[in-house]
Amino acid sequence: MSNTTALQLRSLVKKTGELELSLASVPIPEPGPDEVLVRIEASPLNPSDLALLFGGADMTAAKVSGTAASPVVTAPIPERMIRAMTARMDESMPVGNEGAGVVVKAGSSEAAQALMGKTVAILGGAMYAQYRAIKAVQCLVLPAGTTPAEGASCFVNPLTSLSMVEVMKREGHKALVHTAAASNLGQMLNKICIQDGVALVNIVRKPEQAEILRKIGATYICDSSLPSFMQDLTQALVETGATLAFDATGGGKLASQILTCMEAAANLTAKEYSRYGSTVHKQVYIYGGLDRGTTELARSYGMAWSVGGWLLTPFLQKIGFAEAQKLRERVASQLKTTFASHYTKEVSLAEALSLDAISVYAKQATGEKVLINPNKGL
Repeated sequence: MSNTTALQLRSLVKKTGELELSLASVPIPEPGPDEVLVRIEASPLNPSDLALLFGGADMTAAKVSGTAASPVVTAPIPERMIRAMTARMDESMPVGNEGAGVVVKAGSSEAAQALMGKTVAILGGAMYAQYRAIKAVQCLVLPAGTTPAEGASCFVNPLTSLSMVEVMKREGHKALVHTAAASNLGQMLNKICIQDGVALVNIVRKPEQAEILRKIGATYICDSSLPSFMQDLTQALVETGATLAFDATGGGKLASQILTCMEAAANLTAKEYSRYGSTVHKQVYIYGGLDRGTTELARSYGMAWSVGGWLLTPFLQKIGFAEAQKLRERVASQLKTTFASHYTKEVSLAEALSLDAISVYAKQATGEKVLINPNKGL
């Protein structure tokens, strides 16, 4: 790196069916009149980043070459994943949805100049880089005394969890179901629902995950590894009246199981029989892909149901800047409590491309969140 260039992590899917991860030397951006230049000091590795980063490759077969300062990771992409990668073939792509750092240069506008020297959080892609130019209006100034590491994850998980409750209200549901519930995002959602008086049904896969949620005050916890899972879930749905679920797993039978239990819960309180099933609309939104397998729907839940995809950015665009800003301000005000994120490891850009680090964050395991500091050691 020189005074005019900096490092940026790139992901490349080759037509040969191989993924290549590397560090590129790119010009340090010059901010426009309404922009600022942020020296990125913290950017999380979220599950939502891994799809772009790994490009469907089999990371268990990854190999590393190059040098310690400039590693190159390669991994084969299974044939069944190649077709989904067609649109990005042979295009080197920057990665990283969100991050935080210090504004080191500002454009001429009043809004940009007001941010000079401030610690800010930003959302906009290409965050696994030492510098990022971005519109001043897209910056969230972090409260005094907040470090970039504390503010790095203040968009994706916090805004997603807040938006789930907003979707519930806007679509006329009265309670929520959430899978992968012991995740960083899931814990935030529990805290929000407790604050706002919203009933939340949590689905976990292990007893130790259930214990994490009990410690933060969760009421309804269903362990999918137990033989009684379907009965437990149905009872929780009867008690809460939840007819909306957000599913982070995506593949497998879980979405269908949730709908089946929602139908069973509705029938338990129905006043009369209907051959078409309950008239209560049941909705599952898939917003993640922890299970890359096929989504299996058994269709044992009448006709009043929907399964669809859901993403944060389109929802924020739909509700408009003013409403989205209210959510951002709530995040900023509770950044060290409700929306606090915890990391097990901080790595540099080069360290993020080590096979040891990849083996940790590729698992997407509960309680093993990794933070990239692009300027670590500099």
